[in-house]
Amino acid sequence: MAKYDKADLERRMKGAVESLKGDLSGLRTGRANTALLDPIMVEVYGSHMPLSQVASVSAPEPRMLSVQVWDKSNVTPVEKAIRSAGLGLNPISDGQTLRLPIPDLTEERRKELAKLASKYAENARIAIRNVRRDGMDALKADENKKEISEDERKRAETDLQKLTDDIIKQADEAAVAKEKEILGK
Repeated sequence: MAKYDKADLERRMKGAVESLKGDLSGLRTGRANTALLDPIMVEVYGSHMPLSQVASVSAPEPRMLSVQVWDKSNVTPVEKAIRSAGLGLNPISDGQTLRLPIPDLTEERRKELAKLASKYAENARIAIRNVRRDGMDALKADENKKEISEDERKRAETDLQKLTDDIIKQADEAAVAKEKEILGK
């Protein structure tokens, strides 16, 4: 068992929050956001590649994304990947450029996206709690090996719980802000 390392635990917890923020940035809020296309993989040259490796994405207007495909032979696979990504986007081909009008979000779709944001937040909370559990286990192991006293373990556990609560609060705040943005409140 690894020794208790608060800095490592804090880094792992913050990583879960950063991951959550990345997931949330990909959720569509009705405004064009280039992060929306980040998870899309395109099948080109016999392998799957991230869209960002075969094209550049920009948001020239608030309700429009533009995808400039670098190799003309990849326009069709990129178009197909965007259509099949389940984002509700319908690319309009214009030579090597694909224009993606961002449709208005229906109330039902907004609620689905808000639920998804909640799910992402719950996954982040679970990841954070798992890191806390690892820390608690390390503290107990250190105490059993007589490397720290019972009082030191209890102090460190209290400290770790406070850190966990703070990080979970950050995750919750990010999710609540995103839900408000999605629901237009």
